[in-house]
Amino acid sequence: EARKIKGLDRIATALDRDRTYVINQAISCYLEIYRWGVDHIKEGIRQAEAGDFATDAEVRAALRRRKRPRR
Repeated sequence: EARKIKGLDRIATALDRDRTYVINQAISCYLEIYRWGVDHIKEGIRQAEAGDFATDAEVRAALRRRKRPRR
């Protein structure tokens, strides 16, 4: 607990804000990420129920792209 509070206070000081502001921002970010994840899961379920799957060729092509070294 004390480490978290100190961390929040360091961030708040760096931003010239209070701890409440930092906590509210963190909660907003968490909720946005959670909502994004749930929306993507729901879309994946919708696609699966509709039988909308990638073909074998599409999967192979995607895997090839992932194996290429990034520059």
